[in-house]
Amino acid sequence: MPPLASVLAAPGEQGRLWWRAAAEAVGGGILAVGTFAAMAGLANGFTPGLLIPLTLLALLLLVIRRRLPTVSLLGLAALLGVVPYYGLIAAVIAYTTARRLTDPRRRTLLLLGASLLTVATATVSTPYTGLGTHGYGLALGAVLAATTIGVPGLGGISAGQQDRLVTALQERTAAAEEARRLAGDASRSAERTRIAAEMHDLVGHRLSLIAVHTGGLEMALRDQEPRLRESAAHVRQAARDAMHELRQILGVLGPLSRDTGTEALTDATGTRADLEALMEESRGAGTPIELDWQGPDLDRRDAQVRRAVHRVVREALTNVHKYATGAAVTVAVTHTEDQVAVRVRNEPPDFPADRPELSTGRGLTGLRERVELLGGSLDAGVRPEGGFQVHAVMPAVPDPAETGRRPAPDAGLGSGATALSGIQHRVGSVLTALLGLAGVAVTMMLGVILVEQAKPQPVYGQPDQIRVGMSKQRVEELGYGDQDAIRAAARGREPARPADSTSCVYGFGRDEEAHTREGLFPVARYCFRDDKLIKIDHFTVPMVTEPSATDTSGGRR
Repeated sequence: MPPLASVLAAPGEQGRLWWRAAAEAVGGGILAVGTFAAMAGLANGFTPGLLIPLTLLALLLLVIRRRLPTVSLLGLAALLGVVPYYGLIAAVIAYTTARRLTDPRRRTLLLLGASLLTVATATVSTPYTGLGTHGYGLALGAVLAATTIGVPGLGGISAGQQDRLVTALQERTAAAEEARRLAGDASRSAERTRIAAEMHDLVGHRLSLIAVHTGGLEMALRDQEPRLRESAAHVRQAARDAMHELRQILGVLGPLSRDTGTEALTDATGTRADLEALMEESRGAGTPIELDWQGPDLDRRDAQVRRAVHRVVREALTNVHKYATGAAVTVAVTHTEDQVAVRVRNEPPDFPADRPELSTGRGLTGLRERVELLGGSLDAGVRPEGGFQVHAVMPAVPDPAETGRRPAPDAGLGSGATALSGIQHRVGSVLTALLGLAGVAVTMMLGVILVEQAKPQPVYGQPDQIRVGMSKQRVEELGYGDQDAIRAAARGREPARPADSTSCVYGFGRDEEAHTREGLFPVARYCFRDDKLIKIDHFTVPMVTEPSATDTSGGRR
């Protein structure tokens, strides 16, 4: 999300971002304090007034690492060369940056540039921060760059490649599942279309021939046999009705996205006026029907929903005509924002049919499939108090992803398993991050200890690190301080002091003269003006041997 989008985000999203930034800043502060405590023996020239602002800057770079990865990594690499205590913060930024960057060239150049920047700043800054010489800074910077930028960066590269591979595999799996579903739907639709075409060609042709020949027979018998002519008219009408019903069946067998029957879908199909027309036909056949409509009309709903409502009512009324002739019927339609419910209920017939027609159950099965394809459900059965009822409930706005396929029966279990897998993945990621930080911390500390052990120490008698311009306190730290015995031995034998000096410190000096002349020892004199070293003198003085106490035998040692 870009910075502008975060500003314009919802309040809940802004709160979440602020809480995450605060948690990361606190965590980075804990890492910095822990590293400072572990490296407390490392000499440095930082004061709290300088260290606190630098630490706040390091924490800011940690927080913005996702939005500005390049600036964050390079900025902390420069700070790391000056202040080694930010090693673990640098490791977190290097890992995150390498994991998020996808361009291999940019990623490699960035990690290499950050490593070189750490080495360069450490080499230049160590003499001024009191850590050591330029050579010591070079070694320290190389260790910090390798352990806190190089190794975490390689880990981030590996994790990023794994994330992208998993995402690609998930996308390919989803695409394969969708392709398989579409292929199944296409094959079923093609099979339905083939069946419809065969039925139309075979049965439809025969029915049309029957209607034609019966019409001719009716015309031939018009004047000769009126009674036979009436029978021929009934046969012709039955053939036409059979053709009509056949074409309606062909509409069901055709592709689900369109209706191929003679009564193709119109804007009025499934509306209140359409159902009123259906019921008026049944009233004309002697069936009392009442309509109970609750909610707005269905004229603005999806065509598939209106078609399903029409089919449910028509099939239910057809069953009433077949098996419960003359029974009172109630059609109830409840239309809300979320769903459409249709209930067709008939009372027991006053005069049961002497020879009831055998039911195949295909009509209700087809209705149930049609409703379930929309994401709804249909129940049909005998009522306890007598009669029959068909009850269908379907969504008012079908989900396009679900239309045309039935929901999986164990979808809830799949979502629960997915949630559990997500929790396990998060816990594993946290544990891996903690173990990785612990490994980086141990490796960094071992490297710093090795560099510190290899650091050149001042040689007794050869304080080569003392230079003109140093403070008196620093000279005493490197040269072991002022020696009263050496001061007394040099009195009267030392060269003249500088005229503007205010104080001098005496210590052991170079011993070239002591190797060539016996009885001499070297002296180093450091003269200061206002606590600043202005001159270093090296000279030798005779070694004076004082008599020691006599032993018990009266002789000398």
